[in-house]
Amino acid sequence: MANELREFPVATERIYTGKIISLRRDTVRLPNDRVTTREIVEHPGATAVVALTAAHEVLLVEQYRRPADTVLLEIPAGKLEAGEGPEDCARRELAEETGYQAAHWAKLGEFYTAPGFADEKIHLFLARGLTPTISRPDDDELINLRKIPLAQAREMAFGGQLFDAKTIIGVCLCPEQ
Repeated sequence: MANELREFPVATERIYTGKIISLRRDTVRLPNDRVTTREIVEHPGATAVVALTAAHEVLLVEQYRRPADTVLLEIPAGKLEAGEGPEDCARRELAEETGYQAAHWAKLGEFYTAPGFADEKIHLFLARGLTPTISRPDDDELINLRKIPLAQAREMAFGGQLFDAKTIIGVCLCPEQ
């Protein structure tokens, strides 16, 4: 059934190539033979980490996000570097953004952030057995670390106090124990 909905590429035009994203315009043929265009934001993918302390607190980072023009509370996350696997990226981002490393890792899932116009996929991990390490945020990252009980983070997600999709998904998928 899904194959009958598939679009077939006819042509691709590169519009922009940047440091984090690229933009292309695809001309596609629809299953009904109509031809149309799709504008697609290309992203290398990312990881996000629900890091739980022994006290069942979630490590969250508070940082200003220019596109939203506000400070958001988020789980640690970051872009996959060329040749980097998702779990390696998750380990790197957890240490860089929070100053913690984890002894136990499990994949919670993966999801597309905005499949209507972007190909970005986020790989979501659960990290436990946390111990302090050296925090080295990127030069352009100004962040504050917060520890919030998982139950409270879930209440914040359902109560409209968290606005970042990966964080909402992460705290909702995180197992109770």
